[in-house]
Amino acid sequence: MTASTRSRRADSLRLLESEVGVMIRRIRRVLWERARAVHPDLQPASYLMLAYLADHGALRGSGIAEALCIDKGAVSRQLHHLVELGLVDRTPDPADGRATLVSASADAVRRIKDVAEDRRRWLDERLGDWTDEELAGFANVLGRYNAALDGGA
Repeated sequence: MTASTRSRRADSLRLLESEVGVMIRRIRRVLWERARAVHPDLQPASYLMLAYLADHGALRGSGIAEALCIDKGAVSRQLHHLVELGLVDRTPDPADGRATLVSASADAVRRIKDVAEDRRRWLDERLGDWTDEELAGFANVLGRYNAALDGGA
């Protein structure tokens, strides 16, 4: 690789880091907005957990902690708060009566679905001038980027 090629690559990597930073800030804001749309007292981190439960069904707290790479104590505190808000239901685990399964309440699932549909409409409006091929291509490239980064830190 020539010095010029290395320099262009370094510039591209700096630009990528900058754009990813913008995306992270946007995602934080969107999570805050989505959490508030589901329930005015819902925190963004708890929204992520609730959305995960809505997508994956009933789980043990330990399964949530493992899947989301969150400390079990933090999961327990967030679940307690979600139960207080009426967004999560607890049921005995039929496989082990000592354990408890948690699941998103029917109301929470409906609210999350409504918020996601609103967000997709908003995205469609903002990206209205993108072709279907451009959208699919961007999603594929972003998927490739995420898959590459899953291989290490």
